[in-house]
Amino acid sequence: MSELGYSIESDKSIDDASISLAKITPEFNFRILAIHNVKETLAEKGFEIKPLKIYEVCNAGFAHKALGKDINVAMFMPCKIILRQEENKTIITLVRPSMISKMLPDSGLEELAGNVEEQLKELIENI
Repeated sequence: MSELGYSIESDKSIDDASISLAKITPEFNFRILAIHNVKETLAEKGFEIKPLKIYEVCNAGFAHKALGKDINVAMFMPCKIILRQEENKTIITLVRPSMISKMLPDSGLEELAGNVEEQLKELIENI
């Protein structure tokens, strides 16, 4: 899992972590494009799971640079941050942008993806 995602634990509730994420995202020059409340979506079909939200975030400058290097990067956009409830903790996971450069080895995205990943790791650590 550590190759695909970077996770931290928070003592905040998932709702409080969600509020913090919404507040801090613009401070890192990212924007929340969508929020998928998976628990609510599945509950509509009669399925029950613990709280789980998927946030899609984007920095337009990074996105433009990445698409300029390899249009196929669009398959992995936008960046995802997952919040899930485990016992009395919220697990916050960043899907690692550095994995994109491994999936597209000839794209020249290593440095850019690494920079995006470092910024997003700092972002979630500040939640």
